[in-house]
This record gives sequence, structure tokens and C-alpha cells, in this order.
Amino acid sequence: MLSQSLPLLALAATALGFPDLPFKTSGSEIITSKNTPIKVAGTNWPGHNDVMVPEGLQYRSIKGIVSDLKSTGMNVIRLTYAIEMIDQLLDENKSDLQSAFVDALGETEGMAVLQQVLANNPEFSATSSRLDVYDAIVEELNAQGIYVNLDNHISSGEWCCSSSDGNTWWGDEYFDADKWLRGLAYMADHGKAWPNLMSMSLRNELREPSNNATLLETYNWQTWYKYVREGAQAIGDANPDPLIILSGLNYDTTLQPVVRGKPLTPGDEVFSFDDFPADKIVFELHNYNTEATNCGDITGALYNGGAQAMVPDDETTVNAAPVLITEFGFDQTEYQGVYATCLADWMPDNTAGWMQWVVAGSYYIRSGTPDYEETWALYDHEWQSWRVPEYVEGIFSDSIAATLADNA
Repeated sequence: MLSQSLPLLALAATALGFPDLPFKTSGSEIITSKNTPIKVAGTNWPGHNDVMVPEGLQYRSIKGIVSDLKSTGMNVIRLTYAIEMIDQLLDENKSDLQSAFVDALGETEGMAVLQQVLANNPEFSATSSRLDVYDAIVEELNAQGIYVNLDNHISSGEWCCSSSDGNTWWGDEYFDADKWLRGLAYMADHGKAWPNLMSMSLRNELREPSNNATLLETYNWQTWYKYVREGAQAIGDANPDPLIILSGLNYDTTLQPVVRGKPLTPGDEVFSFDDFPADKIVFELHNYNTEATNCGDITGALYNGGAQAMVPDDETTVNAAPVLITEFGFDQTEYQGVYATCLADWMPDNTAGWMQWVVAGSYYIRSGTPDYEETWALYDHEWQSWRVPEYVEGIFSDSIAATLADNA
């Protein structure tokens, strides 16, 4: 098990007036309530899979996990959730942990895993709700000086993402636009009680619905603009404080026409910050070009995909905004490769921050496989030690330190 003590860097970050929220944006910068620029760096903690409870609690306590994360110096967690969690709560009055684990894993396995969760985290019971778990995680993150980026990852609780999973685009089998808006508003309102809620992402990895020809006709920038405006408004009306993060198309690899002020086809509208809550909009991008052999190919794709919003003096940049790389990742054994080292060097100076995929050494269940092993994870299978300590305590922590070096 990793040490629970915090390094000087982490202690210093906690002492600098955390959380200084709410944040706002100014050009390509995120600005604190004290009018100082800030950057963020951390990892993803998924809670959107079948159980719809943040992963790993059958192996560790919340405090133990958060302490390990803080030991790297990070200051943000991208915490994911499924809209189905809110649907079940509001439409079925079902949110208890026993139902969550039994429905996903079956009676025998579900109860066994639930008992492990409760043994490690005795503040919960079988009748505690999923949101009780989210609240406790956020409370511990706050206690240790870590911000929360709350991400709507998917509609139905399951592993994400494919072009045929029914969660691709507004109107897909499970992607009901009205329930999505309701879920965003509900979580924004719930998040008023979270003192470290920094931001909310509208939707993870929008993509082509490959198995629905009729819906595919609506997969375009014009439709995107309609719904992201509605989603941002739903959050802003429910809670005016969080930053609102917009993702692009093609699995969130491009926002190019948005950044460059080009027509949002097939319509002729162009993106305008005036259509959104003032000084709250942040862009996000993903990159999984793990096979690249040239760093320029990776950074060039990010820049042209939308990271140029961080470079307002580029003559093709019309809409400057902070850009977060909210997902990138790789098999941890490949940490010395071009992909991992390139992004670790590039991100501190060229983004407003980043969140690596993923902390979860294993999942309660993923794609039908219980206790699924995650070789891309920072943690080992049992969430006890870093999978590759040389990476986490070296390249990863060094990139965090470089990203946060100029924070006031």
C-alpha cells in the first residue's frame, strides 16, 4: 500500500487558499476568484460503468485512494457519471448500493463485492445511495485540496465508447436529449453542496451512430451547436458557478470549426461565446494516438483539432479559450514510448490542464467481465500500489509539477 503522507508540493498546494472558486475564463486562461490564472492536472476516476458507483472501493477506502492521488501533486479529478443514475433515482426511486451492485453483478457476486466495499468504507450501508458515495468522494477530495471536474460520460451505465452502443449522439437509443438535460441540471444543482466543484463536462466523446442511418444524417456541427447551448444553459440555470466544458466531434478529437470561427455546417451559424453563460466556457480534447512514432504528429493533431484556442495570436484562431486534455492514456508498460513522453512534455505549456485516463486498476465489471483488469491504469489491480511506480513517481508527477508550477 502506498504511503498516506502528503509531499511538500501537495501540502503547499492545499495551503494556497484552495479552492478559490468559482473560476471564470479570460481568453485562454482559467482565472480564480482571486483573479489569478490557474492550471489543473490529474486523472480520471470512473463511476459511469454498470454499477454506476465510482470504482475501486471494494479494494480501498476513499481516503486511502485520495491520499495516494494527492501524493503525486495532482489538483484535479475528472469524476464520471451516467445519466441513468439520475433516471433511476427520479423515475424509479432506486439508488441504493445493494440494488446497484446486485443489478450489475448478480445476487451472489453483487452482495460479495458490496460487502467488500462496506468493509473498506464503513461510513456506507447497503441502503446508502450512489450519490452518497459521490458526496463522500468529493468531500475527501476537498479535504485534500483536489478540484472536481464532473463529467457526463454516457447515458446508460456501461463501458464507453463505441459507435453502436446507443449512446453516441442525441436521439440514439439511450441518449434521450430531455433526460440528458434533466440529468445535467440535477447534478449541477446537487453540486452546489460541493465546495470544490470546478467544472462540469456536457458529454464525453460524441461520435457517429454507425448503426442508425437516419440519426447519422443529424451528426453535424449544426446539431451539436443546438444541444451544447441547451446543455450549457441547463447547467448555468441550475448552478451558475461551475465552468462548462464543451467536447467536440469524432470522439472529442476535433473542435476546429468552433475555434476557427467557421460555419457550423450544414447551417451558416458560427460559434459565439455570447450564446453561453459569460466567462464560463472551456474546450476539451482527447487523444489516443498511441501508435505515433513522431511527437509532432501527436501535438499537431491536438493543435489543429482545437488546442490552438490556447494560442490567440494565431491568425486562424477566432475563439480563444482554455483547453483541457481530459483523456489520454496508454498501457503503463509503454510509459517510455513516444506517445507518453511527448504528451508529458507538451501539455504543461500548451494546455490549461489535463487528466490522464485512468486511475482504475480494475472495474467492478466492464463489458460483461467482473473484476476486469485495466492495464492502462495508474493503480495495480487491487488499487494498492502504482502499476508502474517509475512512471507515476517520475514522468507523471514531473508533468503535474511542471503544469502547476506557475499557479499562485
